[in-house]
Amino acid sequence: MSTQLSSDLSLDINETLSSTSPLNTKKLDRDNGTAENGEQDGNNRQQWGGQLEFILTCVGYAVGLGNVWRFPYLAYRNGGGAFLLPYIIMLATVGLPLFFMELAFGQFASLGPITVWKINPLFKGLGFCSVCVSWLIALYYNVIIAHVLFYLGASFTKQLPWVHCDHEWSAPNCKPPIYNGNFSANITLIPEGQPCNATHTLVNGSCIFIPSVTPTEDYYYNYVLNQSDFPEIMGGVSWKLTITLFVAWLFVCLVLIKGISSLGKIVYFTAIFPYVMLFILLIRGVTLPGPGPAKGILFYLTPRFEELKNARVWSDAATQIFYSLSACSGGLIAMSSYNKFNNNCYRDSLIVSLINCGTSVFAGLVIFSVLGYMAEEKGVDIESVVKGGPGLAFIVYPEALSKMPVAPLWSVFFFIMMATLGFGSQFSIVECVLSALTDEFSEWLSPRKNNIIFRISFCFLMFLLGLPMVSQGGIHLLNLVDYSVSGFPLLFVALLELIAISYIYGYPRFSEDIKMMLGFKPNVYWMVCWLGVSPLVVGLVIIANCVLLEKPEYAPGLLYPSSHISLGWCIALFPIMWIPGWFLYYYCRHGGYDILRINMMPLAGWGPAEASNRPVGSVHYSNILSADGDSVQIQWNRNYTPGYITSIASGLSKLGSGNELSEGSATESQSNLQRPSCSTKSASENEKDTPM
Repeated sequence: MSTQLSSDLSLDINETLSSTSPLNTKKLDRDNGTAENGEQDGNNRQQWGGQLEFILTCVGYAVGLGNVWRFPYLAYRNGGGAFLLPYIIMLATVGLPLFFMELAFGQFASLGPITVWKINPLFKGLGFCSVCVSWLIALYYNVIIAHVLFYLGASFTKQLPWVHCDHEWSAPNCKPPIYNGNFSANITLIPEGQPCNATHTLVNGSCIFIPSVTPTEDYYYNYVLNQSDFPEIMGGVSWKLTITLFVAWLFVCLVLIKGISSLGKIVYFTAIFPYVMLFILLIRGVTLPGPGPAKGILFYLTPRFEELKNARVWSDAATQIFYSLSACSGGLIAMSSYNKFNNNCYRDSLIVSLINCGTSVFAGLVIFSVLGYMAEEKGVDIESVVKGGPGLAFIVYPEALSKMPVAPLWSVFFFIMMATLGFGSQFSIVECVLSALTDEFSEWLSPRKNNIIFRISFCFLMFLLGLPMVSQGGIHLLNLVDYSVSGFPLLFVALLELIAISYIYGYPRFSEDIKMMLGFKPNVYWMVCWLGVSPLVVGLVIIANCVLLEKPEYAPGLLYPSSHISLGWCIALFPIMWIPGWFLYYYCRHGGYDILRINMMPLAGWGPAEASNRPVGSVHYSNILSADGDSVQIQWNRNYTPGYITSIASGLSKLGSGNELSEGSATESQSNLQRPSCSTKSASENEKDTPM
């Protein structure tokens, strides 16, 4: 039975196999990761003007705002100098291996982060997931840059606007801090005998304060953001931030309108200038009067090894590696895809990773030298002035700048540095999304005119989508998106990417690919990491994040409402669902559904035990493949993959025998798949058998 079936279908099988050969890959449909006519070959694809352009772009992409406001705060919170130990370990076991893998992956194929998954079409959802993460990051990252641009514009004045409380927007409880060792900004007593007013509470017979705010807090929350008290209240859109957001997206659009040919030139400024400013600010910080700067640096670097017993420290170190290196969000694959085939991506991965991590440590020195000075002036401990995230960039550091001589000048320097850091990352993030979509839909987007229109339209659409984040409740939405995107999606991409390349595609193949580009195979360190250490560490971090998961807060001690927590989970799951969704879609569309259907058919022999009880001529058992000659009608699709055809032939043989496939029939079935068909059916007849 199996021999007859294989003979009848051999022509269709061989035609389908030939259509999937290397010489005919363009016949596959777009779901296979290729285009009928629009695929760009290596000769037509843009390339970097030089190796330095690529390195500087990767540095600008990896070194961003998080290096300035996220790493120093994490280091302070997780053991000071002791945090460097788990950070370096995570860099060696996860960061470097993933960074090198993605650079080599993109450079070898010269394809964007979606189309590159021709290496394994079932895992193409990983490409969609990483690009979705980059899209979400680009959406809120430019809003933060809009805040930076607003502060930069406000710094061009004789006196910084956040140094006093006599503005029309100032809150009643805004009070400038008292320096020189007599800090009492947050405690105000009402004279005895007088009743408590609206800003005070009766405690033990005395009227005590409702906590006051500093002028920098008042300026940021009440003027810049006009922030609502609760996440549910979105309020109106701020016209001030709308203008700066539009300027930010306009600048991004102008830089990226010609792709990497324009991006490669601007990175000479955006990647180098921040280091000049960081060095200038460090010199200014350590030369501030008093012992404060030295105390701040010692506080930052002094190790507290007892903190290393906490699993949260190691989880934060691993998450920060993903955040700072920008791994698994598609950008590294996109940037490396524009390299020459034999570019030394091994060297580039080491240089960029070490520069990035060194920048994080260096930025901590800059920040804590100034915070130490600020704490000394206030007469409080450094812990009292340390904040993480936007609070460090827009509240704490501006307050410290306001106490320096020629304060507006140093404020301009600081926010120019922040803007260049932000734009350096934003350019690469947006280019990742644009290049991925251009490669995936190259038939429509590759023509120059169409591509320019697409890039302009995309930036304008992103501007519109960012408007809710510049409303009164926009900062709550921004923080929620940041919290949701920066964790689980990147970790799942990392784990599955390691499995798909190192195990399914195979480390031997991948190492040979690298040898084709570089002339040598990766050493044993990379093999151990890619095959064992890195997947294990990423898996443990995912488990730790699940166990240590905490609900997000929109203010200290105040949790987001349940509706916003649900929204956060939807944001986190939106990129992740592309992975199983695409897997099932591709599997079913390319033969998996038929395999499932055939394997769910009754085996031969099913029915009444006595043959006399089976109605003669009944169609009840017509879909059962029996040893007596009844067969299943199979409709072949020319887009079925070779793996599917082999599987279905084997499945039909098993159903035909009702038992395990015998050695002889298996050999014969395989030979029928490989040798030319002896069938006399014409090509036109086979075409009629193919469903539309």
